[in-house]
Amino acid sequence: MSKKIQSALISVFYKDGLENILQLLAQNGVTIYSTGGTQTFIEKLGVKVVPVEDLTTYPSILGGRVKTLHPSVFGGILGKRDDDTHVQEMKQYNIPEIDLVIVDLYPFEETVASTTAEKSIIEKIDIGGPSMIRGAAKNFKDVVVIAAKKDYAELEKLLKEQKAETTLEQRKSFAAKAFEVVAHYDVAIAKYFNPSESLYFLESIPSPKTMRYGENPHQLGVFYGDLSKLFEQLNGKELSYNNLVDVDAAMQLIKEFNDTTFAIIKHTNVCGVAQRSTVKESWDAALAGDPESAFGGVLVCNGTIDKGTAEAINEILFEVLIAPAFDTEALATLKSKKNRILLQLKAQPVAKEQYKSVLNGVLKQGIDEGNYSEPIAIGWKETGGRESATNEKEDLIFANLICKHLKSNAIALVKNKQLIGKGCGQTSRIDSLRQAVEKAKQFNFDLTGAVMASDAFFPFNDCVKLGHEAGITAFIQPGGSIRDNDSIEYCKENNLAMVITGLRHFKH
Repeated sequence: MSKKIQSALISVFYKDGLENILQLLAQNGVTIYSTGGTQTFIEKLGVKVVPVEDLTTYPSILGGRVKTLHPSVFGGILGKRDDDTHVQEMKQYNIPEIDLVIVDLYPFEETVASTTAEKSIIEKIDIGGPSMIRGAAKNFKDVVVIAAKKDYAELEKLLKEQKAETTLEQRKSFAAKAFEVVAHYDVAIAKYFNPSESLYFLESIPSPKTMRYGENPHQLGVFYGDLSKLFEQLNGKELSYNNLVDVDAAMQLIKEFNDTTFAIIKHTNVCGVAQRSTVKESWDAALAGDPESAFGGVLVCNGTIDKGTAEAINEILFEVLIAPAFDTEALATLKSKKNRILLQLKAQPVAKEQYKSVLNGVLKQGIDEGNYSEPIAIGWKETGGRESATNEKEDLIFANLICKHLKSNAIALVKNKQLIGKGCGQTSRIDSLRQAVEKAKQFNFDLTGAVMASDAFFPFNDCVKLGHEAGITAFIQPGGSIRDNDSIEYCKENNLAMVITGLRHFKH
């Protein structure tokens, strides 16, 4: 059913983008009601406006907290035009019909992001705005509601092309958007008041982007979030669902390191990582760790990509390269493939929680954070036949960090701050170790003097035995098994170093 807009209530925090709409409303003979700063803005444009106070017979009171909360306003929004009782009561109390409501909300999230002053934050909790939006959306049969600036263009088009007339379908579409706007706003407020514990799973992330597909071509995929806050895309096709999952894994790994580090990610697991004095040397060592698995991977570095590194990287097929900076000549080389995705890092993700949908609900947990830059930070406890040497310590810390980012059961073999063998995603820890040793042998690494990290405790001493036989001289693990002593005693008998951290890193 088509309806013509004859009256409008406008009350917005941000006025930009409103001028054309106001002029079109005036041209179509629409009566405009407003209050406060919006009223002043409209008057300055030379557009006739009726103060809301003329409807309510009350001024704005309590420092502006109460302006529109009145039956004369909400009756005009909520009154059903096809209900004789509603129509009669509106006439009885001189309540005008309101056909269009344009309201945006106080910038609560922006205020929380910019200050910790509770008084300022509380004053940005909008009361009248959400109420008017909900009322107009509920009464979509008769009322058009615009709850976000991004919908101004669509309204402007309707006012131009349909001469201020709207269809029921259009009004219902605006209402659906409006309810989402209010829901997001309420979630932000609830999360502010309940930062750690809540009766409900509360999360609202705007900016949906439909992916080409999900994990597989027959699955739908959508990403909610604003990647432009984290990256500037310098080249390549759109990031896919699987790209994003691997990019996330890459970012989680690289943020662990301060010294120059290069890593290669494949299906969320790190398959090559090394730390050297230059970016080029780090790349060469990371690739050498498993050049086979690097094919089609996601690459990440915490240093500037120079021309020499770019030329070396350009020799292999990869999906994504992430770095904080690129030299001009390096970019020219890397852009030679138009689909190759190049991301310049602007900021690290700051999420403190992660979620996973399971069964008929959602699991929520804190991010696995741990500062491994110093042994003391992880409860370093030497329990083996000797204390780990300085070079072993450095490798143990490096290996433990890598192991944290491998799928369980996880084993990482490291030598000279280079991953030379890894096993992950196996159903037994000893199988992960066998996989790691085989990988090292496949690419001709000498395991003599290497170290081993495990994401969880050794249930038996078979892992330290097999590791020792392969040439490993130092181990790091969280401990916690009722048979910890079996592995410890083996290390003591064979003069091997073993560090127990007390911190497990399962990853499923």
